[in-house]
Order: sequence, then structure tokens, then C-alpha cells
Amino acid sequence: MSSLFDKYAPLQTRVDMMMKIGQDALGVQFDDILDATRGRIGNREILLAGTNNYLGLTFDEDCMKAAQKAVESHGTGTTGSRVANGSYAEHIDLEKALADHLGMPSCIVFTTGYQTNLAAIAGLAGDKDVIFMDADAHACIIDGTRLTGASTIRFRHNSPEDLDKRLKRRGEIEGGNALVVIEGMYSMFGDIAPVDEFVDVTHRHGGYLYIDEAHSYGVFGPTGCGIAEEQGVLDKIDFISGTFSKSLASVGGFCASRHKEFEITRKIMRPYMFTASATPSNIAAARAAVEKVKAGGHLRSNLKERAQQLHAGLKEMGYDLCADASPVIAVRRPNEAVAAMEWNWLIENGVYVNLAVPPGTPQSSSLLRISLSAAHTEENINAILKAFGELKSAQGEMMQNMAAKLAAE
Repeated sequence: MSSLFDKYAPLQTRVDMMMKIGQDALGVQFDDILDATRGRIGNREILLAGTNNYLGLTFDEDCMKAAQKAVESHGTGTTGSRVANGSYAEHIDLEKALADHLGMPSCIVFTTGYQTNLAAIAGLAGDKDVIFMDADAHACIIDGTRLTGASTIRFRHNSPEDLDKRLKRRGEIEGGNALVVIEGMYSMFGDIAPVDEFVDVTHRHGGYLYIDEAHSYGVFGPTGCGIAEEQGVLDKIDFISGTFSKSLASVGGFCASRHKEFEITRKIMRPYMFTASATPSNIAAARAAVEKVKAGGHLRSNLKERAQQLHAGLKEMGYDLCADASPVIAVRRPNEAVAAMEWNWLIENGVYVNLAVPPGTPQSSSLLRISLSAAHTEENINAILKAFGELKSAQGEMMQNMAAKLAAE
């Protein structure tokens, strides 16, 4: 008789290979987080270069005090959804603050960033609509489309031209609309979308543009609103989603719209209606962080400088980088085994990055993914570069060791 888990045998084989090479790169346990750029595993201090803590606000004094005060005032949890248990004043205040920052009349806050796209996309697209989705869309976007009855058409990554062709080919959507979904900065490669061109193509065909700025809110634009603001088209975006777990140093998410009618979707979005609302501490921390984002020009400036420094250094060493300089720098490796081996070497030598492998990566790539923070210093970047330089020198010996480990039973 077959087991319910037999279908995971190929995945188990990959995990077994990873464990032969070293530790589980997808299940790291930190014994302590010391600050925005330092952690501890056992007695070893680790330089954190894979946390998505773009503005370094997780240890910001104002954000921490706001969270602590919220717990003291409202307790640790909300114990139900906003539909069932009502909204706290803090939920509504955060929605207003985000809407004002983005210059949009409507904003809905969710309990997680993943849930945001799941709820909003499923709430917006109906049976007669068609979703046009970038080929490299995040898992939560893909899953959001699966909750709808809408048809889904993928277009080539970051290609307004291919979108234009597919919208023309699809023609007029009888009784429905086109919803185009893209991201601002893509989380794996760190590449930037030509949002201004997507606005033009989408609206020329009468569609609605939905942009996920999860990795770019707080990071780009004069006031930190993201790539749309950076490219001067923020006021033309129909829907913009984001997360609290990156620049806003908390847990949660939001979707804002220039269409005030978006408010009606609160009544039908199942992931919003049937999930407990965000805790007081998460909401309060994110609310304080919004003010830091608005005034964070100096943080964005340092983040940009550190990204350029690291990108230039890695490129000079001959590493294959997936995109131009941005806060996410992905180093392409030959295969999953090599990437896992090198990830283990880096963490053993005091630098934590992300191991990113298929199916969660574009083009079936195996990556060492680095995400930088405004809290990183020039010295921190030099330390990362030193580690990658030594990694390159050690590759021959590592390959021999890896071959021996994989051959051993």
C-alpha cells in the first residue's frame, strides 16, 4: 500500500543530499538575534546578509517602544478576525497612514504579506475576468490566482512588449476585465520592473495594474513608496500591495487602491474575513515604521551605496550576478549541490546568506541570495566580500570534500 508521503520521495532525496553536505540551509536556528545585522549560533557571531531587513528598523527604538506600549495597552492578540471581533483603532489608523503615504483613498491591512496577495487578487478577479501575470511572479501571487475563477495568462518576465501582444491577442473580455499583476523589485534576482511601461500598456488596453511592492516599499522613491514612485507613476497604479515584514520591521501586509470602491472587497475576501487580525504589537510597530520610511532618505541612500559596493566587488571577483545593483544581490551557482556546499562554507565562516533553489527560483536557478540592510556599514560589506573572496579560493578543496561526502553512505 502506498503512503500519503510517497509523492515527496524526490524532495526527500534532495534534503538527504543537503544534509550529507552540511546542515539544513532551509531550517537554520539562530540562538540569538543581536541587532539588525548580527546573530548568534552557539558561540559564533554571524553577520546577517539574508534577512530582508532593508531599512534595519527591527531594533529601532521608536518601533520597539510602540510595540511594547501596544502589548501593555491591548494585550498580546486580537483572538479573531476584524469581521467577527471588530477593528482596533490602531488597525484603522495604520490603514489611513498607509493610504495617505501612497496618496490613495483606500487601504486594507492584512495579517501577513502572503495573505495580502492571496486575499486581494482572489477578491478582485471574478469568473469572467482574465489575470495577466508576470512569469516570475511570487508564490503568493500564483496562489491568489488559483483561488479565483479567472483565466490566467503568463507573459515574459519584465516584458511590456510581450504583455502588449498577449492583451491584443486576448482582445476584448466579454463581461469582464483584465487584471495585470507585476512586482516592483523581484525577490529572488533583485531585478526592477519597468513599471512606467507596464502602466502605459495596461491602461491602453483598458486593464487594471496591480503591483506588489513587498521588496521595494521603503527602499525606492523620494518618500519610500516604491518603484512606482521612483518611476513617477504612483498615481496611475490601480492596486499596490506590500508587506510589513521587510522595510516595516513587523509582520502583516496591506493593499491600497486609487479606486475607493476597493473597500467593498472587505466583505468578500475570505483570507481577510476568516483570519485573526494582526496583533496590537505588530500593528503598532508597523505604524511607527511608516514614519521612519517617510523620513528615511538617509537610510535609502546608505542602502543604495552598500548595494553598489557589494555588487561591484562581487562582479570584480568574477561572480555571475543575476541583475544590476539593488538591495537584493543573487549570485548564480552551477547547481544545487555546489550552492549548498558554498552556503555551508559561508555560514561556518560567519556570513549568513539565503540558499535559494528550485522550484522557488526563476529559470530553475541555484542561488546564494544576499539581501542588504541600511544598517550594514562599509566594513560589513568588506567582510562579506572578504568571505566570498576566500570562498572562491577554497572551492577546489570544497569540491573534493563534497564528492567524498556524497559518495559516502
